[in-house]
Amino acid sequence: MKKNIKILKKKLSNFNLKLKEECGVFGISNAKDASALTALGLHALQHRGQEGCGIVTFDGEKYYSEKRFGLVGDNFNNEKILNKLKGNFAIGHNRYSTTGENTLRNIQPFFADTNAGGIGVAHNGNLTNSLHLRKKLVEEGAIFYTTSDTETIVQLVAKSKRLKTIDKIVDAIFQIQGGYALVMLTQNSLIGVRDPFGIRPLVIGKLKDSYVLASETCALDIIGAKFIREVENGEIVLIENDELQSIKPFPPRKIRPCVFEYIYFSRPDSILNNKTAYEHRKNLGAQLAKENDTDADIIVPVPDSGNAAALGFAQHLGKKFELGLVRNHYVGRTFIEPSQKIRSLGVKLKLNANQSTIKNKKIILIDDSLVRGTTSHKIVKMLYDAGAKEVHVKIACPEIKFPDFYGVDTPTKKELLAANKSNDEICKYIGAKSLKFLSINGMYKAIGFDKRNENYPQLTDHYFTGDYPVKPIDDLGDNKITQLSLLSTASNN
Repeated sequence: MKKNIKILKKKLSNFNLKLKEECGVFGISNAKDASALTALGLHALQHRGQEGCGIVTFDGEKYYSEKRFGLVGDNFNNEKILNKLKGNFAIGHNRYSTTGENTLRNIQPFFADTNAGGIGVAHNGNLTNSLHLRKKLVEEGAIFYTTSDTETIVQLVAKSKRLKTIDKIVDAIFQIQGGYALVMLTQNSLIGVRDPFGIRPLVIGKLKDSYVLASETCALDIIGAKFIREVENGEIVLIENDELQSIKPFPPRKIRPCVFEYIYFSRPDSILNNKTAYEHRKNLGAQLAKENDTDADIIVPVPDSGNAAALGFAQHLGKKFELGLVRNHYVGRTFIEPSQKIRSLGVKLKLNANQSTIKNKKIILIDDSLVRGTTSHKIVKMLYDAGAKEVHVKIACPEIKFPDFYGVDTPTKKELLAANKSNDEICKYIGAKSLKFLSINGMYKAIGFDKRNENYPQLTDHYFTGDYPVKPIDDLGDNKITQLSLLSTASNN
């Protein structure tokens, strides 16, 4: 029994088959109770990563670090731990691993001593040339202790011949490629960096005289900080002596934020392009309704990911919005089936049909995305088993046909259902009466961009189009973690 419980607590990979969230980063300058405020900020960003969390602080003389497996609330919820993290400067990180094993040494923030002083780094995203850089650094004598691509950034900063820390950071980021947002802590300074295309998000807030950097605005709200603006694409913000300096070392580029921040990743109350993610998702649902060609009795969301889109869909058509599926919020993200017997329970561990609502009804089922289709198949079957007359599936984003290289844990192309099957084949696979995806132009229109107008910023939409703003130099697919492990082992021998 104990063995089975231990197995149950590994990973949710077979039940949580949606795109996996980004990591969350947070930082605050010159604030009393900096560690506690950072813990609160990370708590608000918990949805972006649940495997591990960490905080690094600086008290003017020394750096302090605490890193743990699991959730923020389980690790940074008491004064004893927070009191160990002394100082008025702090950065924090919630981890969802996309590159590197899930081991304690890979939990961020990372810290290193350089000839210009100590530096802590928290990183959201993924480098597309980390293996190339890592191999070169190892050949030059660098010793790596983790399999995370974030350590490559730390090594590049430490290796730089420039004298000032900020110049070392500029030197390092000119060598890295990919989608990234960095929050760094040096002696009495807080630094934020966003990649040249702005793929990964980073915002600036202010709490009295303290500046705050965070992945999303919801992390500002929880500590009462005022949202100032986003860090611009390709911008470095240096916060020192309670003043913010903007450094723009890259040539100007058109911003291309990740489209899935709008569709799925960001918390519903976070602000994106002057609207909350909730408003954007309702608009996606309303646009899906404009493209709808199916009649039904009720509109049912897949909770919680499809809630806002389904509400927008139902309101636009004047249809009844019903909670035909009930979610069990107490099934953690670390659950995996230990046997075929439990595997057969399928999605019921998370969802159950509300029979009184759906029996003898024609249903339009709304979700935000469809990746492998395994969960959709189980949900559709569950609804039919509970007495639904018809189940029509509508997806509030286009077909996901291409994998990601910028920090989102998407499956390989061979695992993406829409990359290998036609719409009719997918519909048959999931067992629905009909299936419709939102059009790409409809998606842009709903979010407030116009893909056909070059005066507008475009989104990073490679999931649907294959248009990658940064071409990956590392192209190892499923072998990337293995290769990183081999390089790490070689550098530690």
